Amino acid sequence: MLEYAQVRHRYIERPVGTFVPSMVQLWDDLFELCERIGLRILLTPFDTFWTWLHWKHHPYNGRNGGPLRHPSRLLLCSDTRKAIKNRLTFAVERWGDSGALFAWDLWNEIHPAQAEESADCFGEFIHDLSHHVRSLEQRLYGRSHPQTVSLFGPELSLRPHLDLKEPIFRHPDLDFATLHIYETGSIDNPQNTVDAAISMGRIVQDALAEIQDGRPFLDTEHGPIHSFKDRNRTLPEPFDDEYFRHMQWAHLASGGAGGGMRWPNRSPHTLTRGMRKAQQAMAGFLPLVDWLRFQRRSLNAEIESSRDEVACFGCGDDAQAVIWLLRKDTMDQNGTLRTDAEPMNLTVRIPRLSSGSYCVTGWNTLEGRTCATFEAAKSPEPFLQLRVPPFGADLALAIRRQ
Repeated sequence: MLEYAQVRHRYIERPVGTFVPSMVQLWDDLFELCERIGLRILLTPFDTFWTWLHWKHHPYNGRNGGPLRHPSRLLLCSDTRKAIKNRLTFAVERWGDSGALFAWDLWNEIHPAQAEESADCFGEFIHDLSHHVRSLEQRLYGRSHPQTVSLFGPELSLRPHLDLKEPIFRHPDLDFATLHIYETGSIDNPQNTVDAAISMGRIVQDALAEIQDGRPFLDTEHGPIHSFKDRNRTLPEPFDDEYFRHMQWAHLASGGAGGGMRWPNRSPHTLTRGMRKAQQAMAGFLPLVDWLRFQRRSLNAEIESSRDEVACFGCGDDAQAVIWLLRKDTMDQNGTLRTDAEPMNLTVRIPRLSSGSYCVTGWNTLEGRTCATFEAAKSPEPFLQLRVPPFGADLALAIRRQ
């Protein structure tokens, strides 16, 4: 977020149209740092959450010299639109040529409340910002970065009478789709690390089913927001590390791009060492898949298992598959999986793969290493049947036709 509107000294414009030198320098330094160490930035122009809550202080408020009386018309006011596009112009001109810039989230958590409780303008609003940014990048740099617009995921079920899916999953100007995944209970206030993963897998599967042109989907914000923000509780680190690891593998294996993005919801506001280790472990797994040729679809509802005690997550095409198996029967009183459970023997049946010989690699998601490698033959029958290596808590599989 170009500004963090919870506090008044983090506005990037003050007054509207005047960019604060210290904040610009902060972003210059951050881009330089990310370029040096190889991190990429998904950049969004506004912190819409705190902008709404602290509107009386915001530079866009008419009382502070801004163009808008109330944030319920953020998406509708023509003068505000000019200010929004001016901010995006500044960002494109200053940082659009940086190799650290990954993509634009043109509007963070677009919401009907920002358009007088309507979603009718979403398509036009997205098109206007998208065209503005893309045409400017093309003119300045000869290419443009990927674009998306995010939505607070629970709104899909809270407001079924509004057409939220079309602009989020199928808008023709956007390059990938994203949600902020905060399902009530299992994810925003988790009691165990298994239900959160199952919810993540289902949400990714449902999101991919809404996409008709093969564009990628990824979670760009998730975490225990209700536990932390409303109940003032920071999750115990061992629990949170496992919760994080399970969520990212459910996301990837269900067909999402990468492992998703965690809003820390911790004090201090940062990922733990265990979460970084989990990211490193997933990064080690990724070369086992030929991603440029992987035309995957979610297989969560189609994979068959010989044991009901295991949750199965998977995605695949006719030549490759990524599978993640998670036990549900070894949970301890703290809501995490026991580390001393007797390993389970399991047979799984994976659909949609073509006939041939396959290399199967088992991956220990906790330690980030290969734990088994074997071959399997697929006959003309509908499923590839695998007897997987025994595992105590969870196991990832990379399957590639030879």
